Amino acid sequence: MDNLLSKLEAILIKDPRLMVDGKLLRNKVIELSYKLDAQLLELLMSDPTIEKYFFTQVNGTKIFDSRKFQELVSNKQFLPDSYTSFKNKIGLIDDNDHFISEKGDVELVWPYKDCVLEGGQSKDEQQRDEIFWNETLAPDQIDRLLYPKVLTNFSKYTVDGFQKLNHISLDDNLIIKGNNLLALSSIRRKYEGKIKMIYIDPPYNTSGSGDTFSYNNSFKHSTWLTFMSNRIRLAKELLTNDGFIAIAIDHVELFYLGVLVDEIFGRENRVGIVSVVHKPEGRNQEKFFATSNEFMLVYAKNKSIAKFTSVILDEEKKKEYNKSDEKGVYKLNNYLRSGGGDHNLRVNKPHFFYPIYVNPDTLEISLEYQNGLVEVLPITSSGQERTWKTKKDTFIERLNEGEIVAVKEADGTITINEKYRQGQLIKTHWIGKRYNAINNGTKVLENILGSKEFSYPKSLYTVQDIINICTNKDDIVLDFFAGSGTTAHAVLNLNKEDGGNRKFIIIEQMDYIRNVTVERIKKIIEQFGKGSFVYCELLQLNECFIDEIKASQTDEQLMNIWKKIKESDFLSYKIDINIFEENITQFKELSMINKKKFLIETLDKNMLYVNYCDIDNGDYSIDDYIKSINRQFYEGV
Repeated sequence: MDNLLSKLEAILIKDPRLMVDGKLLRNKVIELSYKLDAQLLELLMSDPTIEKYFFTQVNGTKIFDSRKFQELVSNKQFLPDSYTSFKNKIGLIDDNDHFISEKGDVELVWPYKDCVLEGGQSKDEQQRDEIFWNETLAPDQIDRLLYPKVLTNFSKYTVDGFQKLNHISLDDNLIIKGNNLLALSSIRRKYEGKIKMIYIDPPYNTSGSGDTFSYNNSFKHSTWLTFMSNRIRLAKELLTNDGFIAIAIDHVELFYLGVLVDEIFGRENRVGIVSVVHKPEGRNQEKFFATSNEFMLVYAKNKSIAKFTSVILDEEKKKEYNKSDEKGVYKLNNYLRSGGGDHNLRVNKPHFFYPIYVNPDTLEISLEYQNGLVEVLPITSSGQERTWKTKKDTFIERLNEGEIVAVKEADGTITINEKYRQGQLIKTHWIGKRYNAINNGTKVLENILGSKEFSYPKSLYTVQDIINICTNKDDIVLDFFAGSGTTAHAVLNLNKEDGGNRKFIIIEQMDYIRNVTVERIKKIIEQFGKGSFVYCELLQLNECFIDEIKASQTDEQLMNIWKKIKESDFLSYKIDINIFEENITQFKELSMINKKKFLIETLDKNMLYVNYCDIDNGDYSIDDYIKSINRQFYEGV
């Protein structure tokens, strides 16, 4: 046995994977044997004694006895002082012993990740059996699912009320009713690379369990990840290269969503995670902590070129910026470097100490001495020689840009000042009263609609402030979980405050869009006395059958509809036509109400919308007006 152990050790040390600090790694040897590692097996077979002991010939094929090998290696006589290969670092590794922290291709994996989930729903209480379309096994179905859809029920609302829409363009605000995945795929052709900012407040569970979420209680956690992944990947294509996405989320899904969006946008493009105190008093029904905040994940499409807009969110801080020119508002800061301790003394930074000359009458500035000019040096009132904020060359650049001015103080002294335009550095904790979701979310909506029609809307100012720092005055903002319309309201409110012309696109499939979302934005436009939006819906496919079924008066009419349904592609996958036909007598014995209900149930809820490529199909009876507006939207004609 001793001879065998020695031989084995002598062979194994030839594999550098099994060595650290000159010692064989028992655990690594066992691990590779479990995996039937080809390199290890070849090494073992290179010695006749070892091969004979651990391999058996079966019909000319060598079979490795891994159990026998592992028992021997586990024997304390073998490698009694064996070291672990993981003694120096703690962390996760891949199959090649590379630490995950050192790799850039780590992914979050979950069931159904390789699928597309339509996730359709039109009422709060509605649930459905979702179909997962596998990207490998059903690419044709996915392609067709994501074809642009026909838009219908167009109307335009202005301060003069609803009007017939005759023209649609990028200049229009849009409210779209329909499944958000399919709506996103529909607007992709027109808006790809044109949207500066996406804000979404997606459905997530607020009850403390990670297993379901309130949007549709039949969703499980992995389904939620698929649901979100499909939509965020598609939405990314709509962003400008310097665009941003901000996602509201609670603590339950924060970590999973963060890893998911890291994967889609790249961890290097994560801008920050903001904690928003939306309920300062905390939830009063919690078992442990009384949750008082939620989070907002902010990512750039390309962080290297994306920039926040220079804005001030704090109302008190805004008052400090009391001057303006053609470039915008600013405040004056002394160009003398007063902070930084001894580091900014003349003796330590001599190149930052130089004279600046000022005309005392016109306050014109020069670095060249002329008769009558006053010399100004970076010296404090106590006589301490400090420095200017920049060297001479940078000072000249800023002076030529109009960013440096001289000011004659009340005591007659002259100071050199810069126009400070950077605004407020945005902190990652938002704790002001403006972010309270009750006062500036629920109550704002109640005041607009006159009643409580929607639960837990976001604070208007939470959404407005993130839009403010991520967009310029002519940008487009998208929200594909529109809810009560807070994002559209925030865009209009911000435009009113700064004179901007931002546009919004909001998407919502729930039925409350008509009496909550649309009504809210309609009333805001009336209140502001300016603005407009276009409302439209994705044209439902099975709705044609549903309308026919509901309008039917006789059994004959219903049977004719059934004939058309079974010849179409719109049947639910649960329905077996043969079984239905075999039991047609029982169907005919049902009441008219139950017959209609049954036929509606046979329709596939995952085949809800008409594809734009089928707009001329006579079966859908699409009129010329709808065709004309759709062609404007999709083709610009």
